[in-house]
Amino acid sequence: MRILKILSVAAALPLASVATAQEVVTTPFDGSFDDATFAVENAIVNKGLVIDYVSHVGEMLNRTGGDVGSDTMIFDAAEIFVFCSAVVSRQVMEADPMNIVHCPYGIFVADQGGDVTIGHRSYPEGPMQAVQTLLSEIVTEATAF
Repeated sequence: MRILKILSVAAALPLASVATAQEVVTTPFDGSFDDATFAVENAIVNKGLVIDYVSHVGEMLNRTGGDVGSDTMIFDAAEIFVFCSAVVSRQVMEADPMNIVHCPYGIFVADQGGDVTIGHRSYPEGPMQAVQTLLSEIVTEATAF
């Protein structure tokens, strides 16, 4: 009986969505990886925002590849800048408190063989377009560097 109850509760939970390539907004950067990370960091700070964390995804993947049985190098370098906006977050969460699932926000910089890309995930229509606009403005400023 207990197992049946657990299974029925689990079946009622929504499935987590996974970002696909179509849900990512990317912009090529004409310059080095270091210049791109500098430009993104400055563009975020210029919006009056605080970077909470920089995830060094590229370093982690390169460091752990052998540990998981892979010799594939995915990125020469990759970082994700994680931050939030009190103004925009309040706006989207007052519209729907469950928009908390989208916070914090992130902008990535990736270098694949010298091709440097800046990007972020795409957000759903409705109130979350305020976040989409914020991230697009940051990327636009960074790529104009």
